[in-house]
Amino acid sequence: MPGTLVPLAERLQGICLGRGLTVSLAESCTGGLVAATITEIAGSSGYFLGGIVSYANSAKEGILDVPGATLAAHGAVSAQTARAMAHGARARFGASLAASVTGIAGPDGGSVEKPVGLTYVGLASADGVDVRRLQLAGDRQAIREAAAQAVLEWLLEAAGATA
Repeated sequence: MPGTLVPLAERLQGICLGRGLTVSLAESCTGGLVAATITEIAGSSGYFLGGIVSYANSAKEGILDVPGATLAAHGAVSAQTARAMAHGARARFGASLAASVTGIAGPDGGSVEKPVGLTYVGLASADGVDVRRLQLAGDRQAIREAAAQAVLEWLLEAAGATA
């Protein structure tokens, strides 16, 4: 587990347990790295409800209820898909907060319109769903770790802001 991620997960756990918040995830390009980091911490079952690694579009559609039309029109790596993934994870698990991540970790798969490192992170709460666009740099592992860090940091931000 990358050293920078575990302290974020520890902080998230403390805040969520203290505030009675629950978390769920929908991961694509990170392949479960966020969930693995969260569950690295003893006691995570007190707030972490679960996560779905929806790597294939069929999983995004079938498990997270991402509309096929969204995938067809915008692709798996898009703000629209990240939004639908976060919404689907929150609905599926009934969590206070749900985060999603979809992107192109490389080294292949990028294009001029969607280069390697392009990542969208979504966050769903009772207030709705928001999405952030990131352009991450580095090799495949660095991109995956940076995306996981972005998810954990946004969850921390949202958990701290939630009354």
